[in-house]
Amino acid sequence: MARERATALLVDFDGVVRRFDPAVAAGVEQRYGLAEGVLTEIAMQWGRLQPVLTGQVSHADWMTSVADALAEPVGSPERARAAVEEWQTYRGEIDAEVLGFVREARAAGIRVGLATNATDRLDDDLAALDLTDEFDAVVSSYRLGVNKPAKEYFQAACQALATPPDRVLFTDDEDWSVRGARVAGLSAHRWTGPGDLRYLRAALAY
Repeated sequence: MARERATALLVDFDGVVRRFDPAVAAGVEQRYGLAEGVLTEIAMQWGRLQPVLTGQVSHADWMTSVADALAEPVGSPERARAAVEEWQTYRGEIDAEVLGFVREARAAGIRVGLATNATDRLDDDLAALDLTDEFDAVVSSYRLGVNKPAKEYFQAACQALATPPDRVLFTDDEDWSVRGARVAGLSAHRWTGPGDLRYLRAALAY
């Protein structure tokens, strides 16, 4: 039996709606004498990252732990804190083409939710990037206490959209999130760039 057309859309934040220019972090690392990529490498260590994504620690605490790990290679705790603060000042850029698609879908009657593994800084980021009113629902791992790709995360996301899983289409740049969404009963597409918008429009058929 053919699957019914999706009537709601879930989009990932970082990697789909928001992009980070890697040159920004590289510039900070260069100025502070750090190896290229070390800021992201330390921040994304799962033992450090998972607690902040599930509401166990704050974004500020997370960044403090990153600075603590950098104190020796950068020369002092003060320089480490300065490097992390400078890096964190940059909050990324919005893909205008993706945002246009979100607006287009909502105008056509598709409910659109932002599905993100996020910290307690999410609301501030959405406000700073003028995204506060761009989604019908914002589903944050920090608030749920569970992160993608857990089945419970996607169940909560579908509830936030008031749409059953088999009528929700999800897109994310991480394959493990896509697989998790499919296990939870959603349709899911691995995001590779704005060229995927043609497929998403066809799948939603609005």
